[in-house]
Amino acid sequence: MVNVNALPKWSTPERRQCLIDLFTKSGGFCVFGHKQCQISEHHYSLFIDDLIHEWKQADREQRQAEWIATLKAIHSLGERKFPIRGHFSGISRDVWAESQPLYYIQDLGISGLSFKPFAKVRISSSYMSLYIDLDDSLKHVSKNKRRKAVRYGKPLPIHYERKVMEIVREAVKDYMRH
Repeated sequence: MVNVNALPKWSTPERRQCLIDLFTKSGGFCVFGHKQCQISEHHYSLFIDDLIHEWKQADREQRQAEWIATLKAIHSLGERKFPIRGHFSGISRDVWAESQPLYYIQDLGISGLSFKPFAKVRISSSYMSLYIDLDDSLKHVSKNKRRKAVRYGKPLPIHYERKVMEIVREAVKDYMRH
């Protein structure tokens, strides 16, 4: 009885039978049946070495393909890759657009001309940026807190943050009306 665990991985019953058939057909000499063959690659021992190498490569590729298929199956969410009509229907687009803010405050700064604070605001769905003068809204904020807000984007005290938001909201509303 042959110990199955001692056999190499490439040695399946079909492949062992193929080697036996090849040996009986060739008699241990040229696998293509040539009489007194001088081509060394045709001799049984060298030919089966190449054949076994190809079988090992095929097994590696098969294991790799199975591994990738297993990973895809594990991490798949069961969603279709290419939706027929898309996920973004007309209604969902309207709902998404209504939930988006009208503007984004990108930055706070100090004007080099007037030495007064301003806010750089980007209008949603546009490349347009507005520079809104904040006038004296930050007058009572300490110099240190103003600098930190401008330089590092630190938040202003809540009362002054609301005041800035109100000024920006009114300026964007005015811009949108015109």
